[in-house]
Amino acid sequence: MSSAERAAARAYPSPAAGSASAAPGAVRAVAAVDLGATSGRVMIGRVGEGVLELEQVARFPNGPVERADGWHWDVDALWGHVREGLAEARRREPSIESVGIDSWAVDYGLLGPDGLLAEPFHYRDDRTARGVDAVHAVVPFEELYRRNGLQFLPFNTLYQYATEARTADAEASVLIPDLFAERLTGRRVAERTNASTTGLLNVRTGEWDLALAEALGIPSRLLPPLIDPGQTIGDTPAELGAIPVIAVGSHDTASAVVAVPLSTPNAAYISCGTWGLVGLELTEPIVTDAARAANFTNEGGVDGRVRFLHNVTGLWLLSETIRAWSEADGRPIDLRRLLSAAGAVTAPARLFDAEDPSLTVPGDMPARIAALLGCDPPGRAGRPMFARIIVESTAQAFARALHTAASLVDRELNAVHLVGGGALNELLCQATADRSGLPVLAGPVEATALGNVLIQARALGCFSTNASLEELRARVATVYPPRRFEPRL
Repeated sequence: MSSAERAAARAYPSPAAGSASAAPGAVRAVAAVDLGATSGRVMIGRVGEGVLELEQVARFPNGPVERADGWHWDVDALWGHVREGLAEARRREPSIESVGIDSWAVDYGLLGPDGLLAEPFHYRDDRTARGVDAVHAVVPFEELYRRNGLQFLPFNTLYQYATEARTADAEASVLIPDLFAERLTGRRVAERTNASTTGLLNVRTGEWDLALAEALGIPSRLLPPLIDPGQTIGDTPAELGAIPVIAVGSHDTASAVVAVPLSTPNAAYISCGTWGLVGLELTEPIVTDAARAANFTNEGGVDGRVRFLHNVTGLWLLSETIRAWSEADGRPIDLRRLLSAAGAVTAPARLFDAEDPSLTVPGDMPARIAALLGCDPPGRAGRPMFARIIVESTAQAFARALHTAASLVDRELNAVHLVGGGALNELLCQATADRSGLPVLAGPVEATALGNVLIQARALGCFSTNASLEELRARVATVYPPRRFEPRL
């Protein structure tokens, strides 16, 4: 543990193991706030001997909102949903002992003396493109990659900062889960797994790269103290029980990877929601020229692990297409029926590049995909084939990333664990198995919430002292055995 980590541990200690008055073997309860790019949930997690279960108590919509100056997140609406969800969780389960928060990465809120200065920008807002040239003019990408280990994504936080006009008035900048933790506890911190996505964390030390921030004109005062998963941030207000808010893997993928029941050391994972995060868990970062050229990232994981992965557009392409069709029809599309029809058509001969930059922003997704395919958008009769093309193209991008990962670490993969909402999409799971040539083990669907719950539970002493991630994953595999899809090609 570094000196900074020791200082953080003193400032924000973990709760004492077994601190709650629970009998040995008793079922313990925690609350997990899981904020995704399209929806959010508040869940009750229950953990005990042979018990690992989730109860959803609140689900609410989320997504970009367009304002006069661009796309934003409506955090006040989200905050209202989170408070209501936590209150309902406490009503249903008065014995809840802690709260953990996870969300998407890179986006932030600037805080002044009276709180949030303005609505956080959405990472899909096109202002981020302006920041890329400004940053690379000071620090070339090759040097950035050696320092922060991050793949190039135009919305990484340091590029957003380069377009930010409000830093002079700000006291601190906090990422989205830390923003909600600040509202619950009054403390301003940066949980390390999510901080690793900003581009301002040194990939070797796990500490803020203050020299890099200074070179880019980012005031060091904006960067809060770093803390690790399992440490306590503070307590909720009395009306929400005055219970600890425990840092988890607050980047939702970090929490999801905690709950991936990796079956072998040579297993890869795909955390599939709006994005598909395709990669391996490592103990050391890889910042070679080959990894940079392949656009692989080294993000922080729980317990100092490295999430070596590539971001692939996931269910976003299908969900945006369905949204466009629903708006055109004036009624919702039945996703289950659409996927069933898509599975019945002949596999398409032509695919498109699911990672094409034209597909990254909100808009008319069917028209954009059709342009890549060189055809007209489909009529209603052609929708099943179009959906099949989207699924197969996504699976092809997954397969490409899997094989690249294996090559970069010189490892022969023998399985792929696909978790998150994509685990429910049987067509996608089978297509990924077929196109990668690897068995796909699907589930758990709620990996992110489970990982959130498991880290809280470990901090509360629900498991043996210093239980490893492997022990936590064994619990997941027992309670949520995955469904296996064998490659057919």
